[in-house]
Formats: sequence, structure tokens, C-alpha cells
Amino acid sequence: MTDVYIIGTAMTVFGRHHDRTLEDLAGEALAGAVKDAGCQVSDLGTAYYSGMTNGTLQGQHAIPGQVVLSKLGIDSIPIFNVENACASGSSAVHLAVQSLKAGSTDVALAIGAEKMNVPDKAFAMSLFESGWDVSRADENYQHLVTMGEGVDVPPGTESDKPYSRFMGIYSAMSRHHMKTWGTTQRQIAAVSAKNHQHSVHNPYSQFRKPFTIEEILAAPPITYPLTLPMCSPLSDGAAAVILGTEEGLERIGADRSRAVRIAASVMRSFSGRTLDQPELHIGRLTAQAAYEAADLGPEDMHVAEVHDATAMGEIIQTENLGLAAPGEGGAGAERGDFTIGGRIPVNPSGGLESKGHPIGATGLGQLYELVTQLRGEAGDRQVVGARHAIQENGGGFVGIEEAAVAVHILTKN
Repeated sequence: MTDVYIIGTAMTVFGRHHDRTLEDLAGEALAGAVKDAGCQVSDLGTAYYSGMTNGTLQGQHAIPGQVVLSKLGIDSIPIFNVENACASGSSAVHLAVQSLKAGSTDVALAIGAEKMNVPDKAFAMSLFESGWDVSRADENYQHLVTMGEGVDVPPGTESDKPYSRFMGIYSAMSRHHMKTWGTTQRQIAAVSAKNHQHSVHNPYSQFRKPFTIEEILAAPPITYPLTLPMCSPLSDGAAAVILGTEEGLERIGADRSRAVRIAASVMRSFSGRTLDQPELHIGRLTAQAAYEAADLGPEDMHVAEVHDATAMGEIIQTENLGLAAPGEGGAGAERGDFTIGGRIPVNPSGGLESKGHPIGATGLGQLYELVTQLRGEAGDRQVVGARHAIQENGGGFVGIEEAAVAVHILTKN
């Protein structure tokens, strides 16, 4: 088997960059990753560009990767455009890994960039409506929100401002978990407070303001049990990862002491499972396959970055990854199990809730954080002694679960 390593990675600050272009953001991430890898742009053999909003918001419906990268000095090599909703960035990495293992190149680039903040916020929010079968959108929504039936909704807990209907789906998933396992709104708030506390120490985070659990609960509502700080914002930003084989590392003279091995790169798509089959959840099956490929288990993980488009997402995914028993993710968060210094720190970057969620760059930003952690370069948010890390990144909806999920396991000796 061919080993694949992350040899360079970089990201911009995620946030609202009204005065910067998409190419400017992507260029910063590319330059940082190339410098980190100790290589040249000319050393790249293949590039995978991830983005979801380029067409709708910038009008570049076709070849966004070729257009953006041509302005950054990348041409002649194969460039592939990757769209897998919120899992686009991780999908780009997965494809880069496959190209390296196949021997089509020895150094590959995965890069993602988004400019999501436009004057018409409601229009930007409407992008998420394409993350499912648009021909059955109303039917999909009505089916998914039934997951939340049976939970009393307090008055005054629904926002009168526009937000994505996906927040309604996340709310229904939250209520289902509450009804099934006894998870409380306070436990969900504990996840959010933890992530906002972590983000204080992340210079790339969109938000760096700490919140207490009480402040999270008292914040403006989105839709019960979710409040504003529990939900990821619209974000602009870019991130890049450069990967290489043993031969690639040798060719470019990479610093092997900073290379991080990808022990597993696994992707799965939705299944036809029902609500009473949580053991078949796409996230759980993807994680199990990744652990098997890496010859490691959840007990071996030292740090994790998971997809928390809302705080409830972190609870669900810590359980799917085996970092908590089913129904115990909320209680674990409230106990501090997933805080830096706890049993298994989760989202030391601040997660999507705080760090931000520029869709095409999100998964790449997660990997940037984990590489930084495994190198011991995370400063005040460093997880001491981290050697094994796991990333989970999901996107879209088909049936009752994500349309696509990627899980990567990284190791550093």
C-alpha cells in the first residue's frame, strides 16, 4: 500500500471578507500551503478545487477551479472541480489521496474557497435549499421535520428572521435526540459554549468571543432548541492541503518531521435506513470503515474535528465516531469530556459554530487544525501529546441522513 502524507496546509481567517476577491482568498491559502510544504507551485501534479457557491453567487457556474487557479499560476496540470455540498473540501482530499495511491502523481493539491457574504443574505441562505432533492423539497422538509414530533416547544423560541430550512431539520434532529435519549437543551448549549471558548485561541476563527452556557441559552432563538450561537454562520474563506507520497516527499525535499500520514480516507453516501436503525447511520458506518483501514479504534484518538453546523451535530457525530456511547454525547459535553484538557478534545478550532463554515473550505480547515495539533503547533489550544486524530465532514441530505460523509484519520509518530 502507498502511504500518503499531508506535507503542507494553510487557511485564511474565516469570516466576512467584503473587500477581498475569491482569488485573493484562494491565493493566500495556496501560498501558505506551498510555503508550509517547502515546495513550488510547479511541483504540483494534480489539483482538486472545491466550492459550492461560485456559480450561484459569483456567476462562475462552470470550471471555477480552472478560472481561480489560472490566476494563481497553476496551469497545464489536471484540475478537477469538486462539489459535495458541505463535504466538498474533504471530498477533494479523498480524491487527491486516490490519485496519489493510483500513481497518477506524487504531489497533489486540494483547495477550497468561498465568498458567501453578499448583500442579499436571504439569497445566500437559499443556497442550502439545493442540498437535497429540489424536485421534492417541500416533501423532503415535511418528512424530515417529523423527526422532532413529540417534544413540547416553548413559546418565543422561533426566530422571525429568515434562516435556512436546514436549521429546521437540525432542530428536528435535536428534538429526536432529546426525545430518544433524554438529551437536554443545556447539554446542547454546553457544546456551543465549549466551542466558543476554544475559538478564543484560534487566530483563524470567524468568532473569538467566549460564551457561557447561560449566555448561549439566553441568546436569540433560531428554532427550538437551537439558539444563534449554536449555529454556524455564513462565511468567506479558503483553505488548502498539499499531499504527497514517499516519492513526492523525496522529490521536493519535504521536511519529513512535519509530514502527517493519512492513515484512512473513507467516504460513503446515504443509505435507505429508517429512524429505528441508528446503527446504520452513514456517519457510524464511515467511521467504522476508517478505523478498520487505519487499524485503530476510537479509544486511540487524541483529538477530533467534527461537522457541527449546529451544536447538535457535534453530539450526534461524537456518538457516531464512537467517542461517546449512543445517547451520551450531550452528557459528555456537559461533563467536559470534549474540552481541551478533557478525555478526548473535540473541535479545538472552535468548530463550524465559531471558526466558520465557508462550505468548500470547511473540511480542509478541519484538516488544517488537526495537522497543526499533531505537529504540536496549536499554541494555547494545543492538545498535549496528540498523535492520532479523526475528522468527520458531512454534506447534503438524502432520506434521513447526510448525502455524503468523509472521515479521515491522521497519525504522527
